[in-house]
Amino acid sequence: MRTLYSITIYLYAFAARIWALRSRKARLLIRGQAESFRKLQTFFENNSQPVIWFHAASLGEFEQGRPVIEHFRNQHPDWKILLTFFSPSGYEIRKHYAQADCIVYLPFDTPKHAKNFIKLVQPQIAIFIKYEFWYNYLNALEKQHVRTFFVSTIFRPSQYFFKWYGGWPRKQLRAVEHFFVQNQESEDLLKSIGFTNITISGDTRFDRVSEILQTKKSFPIIETFKGDKKLLVVGSSWLADERLICDAISKFPNFKFLFVPHEIDEAHLQKLERLISQPSLRYSAVETHGRASLQIDNFGVMIVDQIGFLSQLYQYADIAYIGGGFEKGGIHNILEAAVFGIPILFGPNYQKFQEAHDLIALGAAKSISTTDEFVIETYGRVSLSELPTNVADYVNQKTGATSIILTTIK
Repeated sequence: MRTLYSITIYLYAFAARIWALRSRKARLLIRGQAESFRKLQTFFENNSQPVIWFHAASLGEFEQGRPVIEHFRNQHPDWKILLTFFSPSGYEIRKHYAQADCIVYLPFDTPKHAKNFIKLVQPQIAIFIKYEFWYNYLNALEKQHVRTFFVSTIFRPSQYFFKWYGGWPRKQLRAVEHFFVQNQESEDLLKSIGFTNITISGDTRFDRVSEILQTKKSFPIIETFKGDKKLLVVGSSWLADERLICDAISKFPNFKFLFVPHEIDEAHLQKLERLISQPSLRYSAVETHGRASLQIDNFGVMIVDQIGFLSQLYQYADIAYIGGGFEKGGIHNILEAAVFGIPILFGPNYQKFQEAHDLIALGAAKSISTTDEFVIETYGRVSLSELPTNVADYVNQKTGATSIILTTIK
């Protein structure tokens, strides 16, 4: 079965190289992986300090694991921290992250890559954030007796671990010393297939957004742009989200719209600008030319064409729309907006996200599918003087996962 799995990985790697001829994202992945072993060799060849390896699939998983990384750094400054990403949307944004000593793309999960990777890095601890089950890496970690953990993980009945044909994947999970899961359902599912090395720690993202709230910064450009009008922040939007919202902009004469797209390449930015039915400006242009010269308070729409500070911008929002709900992967991080106590809207694909269900139940969030629903819910929710339930209390009650994880590992 391992041979069949490895063949699948080889085929996936081959397809990615073909796709790289057309896709910038795939090119970044292939080029980045080509550099990984050289960087690892340079950094770890003569290393004598203990190593902890964190793996995040993409930016969302990184933000989820960030509190664990940073608290571990504070508690163990003598350790080296290796951070790997699989997706360019994670690596390219966080490749200069100061709390990690070495940051690389994770090479494709072939038996040779996994063996050479573990032999070169020699980690004492490996932590996989949320879920990415790379079975050759797990096998190599188990053979070298590396302590391996999964944190902030969610298991669902639809996963093949819990199907009649999931025997081989289930066996691979034996390489994991401990699972830190987000909810009771995940624990029950793991117990149903014979695992007891489980702790319901919750979601480390609550720790992260709590830290964001305590360390928020001011953005004078956004303050001037908003003025005395209502502000709707569209965070991590994809094209389907943008089409839905742009069709409704004219119905909100007393609102300002701040788009923060998931992809900020020039082609996508131009598509978004064509969708917007009125003059818009880019954040970078304001930084270059100044607020006064562009008279930004006269514009109704601004596009943030930079990365890294979306979570801070929600502080100015009267309502937020979180993108991704029309995509296969589902919605992006809604907790970054929720921590500021604002109403939240998102698309229909949210089923995999426990916090979305919780916030809907609290009356703080709503899933919408059409432009008409967007208009109705935006006007209805932004008129509320306060949310039906104290979202801040909800977030505070959910913090503490990082402490549970690090205490157990220690």
